[in-house]
Amino acid sequence: MDSVNLLTIVTIAFLGSFGHCIGMCGGIVLAYSTIKIEPASSKISKTVAHLLYNFGRVLTYTILGALFGAIGGVATFSNTANGTLLIIAGIAMILAGLSLMGKIKFLTLIEHSISSSNFYKKSFQAILHSKSNASFFILGMLNGLLPCGFVYFFAITAASTASPLYGALVMFIFGVSTIPAMFSLGFLSSLASATSFRNMMMSLSSVAVILYGAFTIYNGYDYLTNPLRTLLQCH
Repeated sequence: MDSVNLLTIVTIAFLGSFGHCIGMCGGIVLAYSTIKIEPASSKISKTVAHLLYNFGRVLTYTILGALFGAIGGVATFSNTANGTLLIIAGIAMILAGLSLMGKIKFLTLIEHSISSSNFYKKSFQAILHSKSNASFFILGMLNGLLPCGFVYFFAITAASTASPLYGALVMFIFGVSTIPAMFSLGFLSSLASATSFRNMMMSLSSVAVILYGAFTIYNGYDYLTNPLRTLLQCH
């Protein structure tokens, strides 16, 4: 992966975290901030709690990235296969961007409901009411499994790398880039209600997703038309 791709991932994740992530996961952050953290707790204790929650999310995303990267790698045997995978991924990214804009319901149609299972609900409730530091980390890991269109976009990106290592790196960078927004929300509940700000950030990230999708399609086309192209070449 080259520096341009990494910068694009950071930009999309950072912008989107202040729009989509706060809207989707803001309720969970506010819930555990109210239920699990005592008002009289020191700032250090609160900081540790929020960091553990976010580190849990990042770990889950990283594991998912490795899995999707491995799945993408299974399908890559030739430049034709690589190019086809990238084009499909690019189209999916553009559809994801349009869905994040609210133009189509692409992400809604592919979302699965892990969160609706009884096991998940019971585990979530038990951990939500635990006061231990470890429970914040586990809660973050469970949060990472929640159906989320933004996560799906980066999972597609991870699969397009055709590598468990790069797939894990994509999702790790995504997770780390969302920490500033989610960490801030833990201390500034007003962020959750700043609708105009969130909408602006979501629009910017949606456009970035669509542009990155177009770039991915171009890379796929290059694989199909350039027989000398390899995974080691940077574009």
